[in-house]
Amino acid sequence: MHWYENDGLWSGFAEFMFSPRRAAEAAENVAFSPLLAFPAGSRVLDLCCGPGLYLVPLARQGYQVTGVDLSAAMLERAKEACAAAGASAGLVEADMAEFARPAAFDVVINMYTSFGYFSDPEKNLQVLRNAHASLAPGGRLLIDVLGKEVLARRVGRPQVVDLPGATVLLRDTVLDDFTRLRTDWTLIRDGRSHSASLTSYVYSAAELRAMFEQAGFTGVECFGDFDGRVYDPRARRLIVRGVRE
Repeated sequence: MHWYENDGLWSGFAEFMFSPRRAAEAAENVAFSPLLAFPAGSRVLDLCCGPGLYLVPLARQGYQVTGVDLSAAMLERAKEACAAAGASAGLVEADMAEFARPAAFDVVINMYTSFGYFSDPEKNLQVLRNAHASLAPGGRLLIDVLGKEVLARRVGRPQVVDLPGATVLLRDTVLDDFTRLRTDWTLIRDGRSHSASLTSYVYSAAELRAMFEQAGFTGVECFGDFDGRVYDPRARRLIVRGVRE
């Protein structure tokens, strides 16, 4: 089993990965980010939607939203979140390396560094090709990751995150000449610990731009945050957007 196929990982660390703070940030981004302002009624695919942090605010904005995730546990949480918010969204359990619906969407988004999971680089490129095929002409793909340039400022320094009744310890390790990154997580609660490791490819702006273009996208742009700022040394994220002609 690959690490991303482990439902225990997503469920075990969900309160950290998908905290109320992150949900509030997602709602704020949908409400105010120029990068997430789409024409009324747009068909939006949230690829690796998790528990629906972006699905709910996007649906409440009036977009036709579909969420795809490999984790049945995360999709169940997304279903519950949509029901609680009175939001309507289609939910599909599928592998992002295989999922494609030709010309079915106007926008595809992939958030929270949910790209680069596969050990085979060709499979990561296939995700982009699938997104390209799933977009109608003129549609856009937007991917949000921690770029290599952003990671370089913090990698190697352990992080401690306090949660209600628990603590999460994180340590990042650079692998293969800064091609991949392993993140080791430890959740400590009631004197017990639960650990997991995630390993994925990491990309610079230039590398991810080149992959977009290889997959057929044009007009590729890189941004440093959801406010649309340029990607420079002050960037907080790497957000790459491309167009299917």
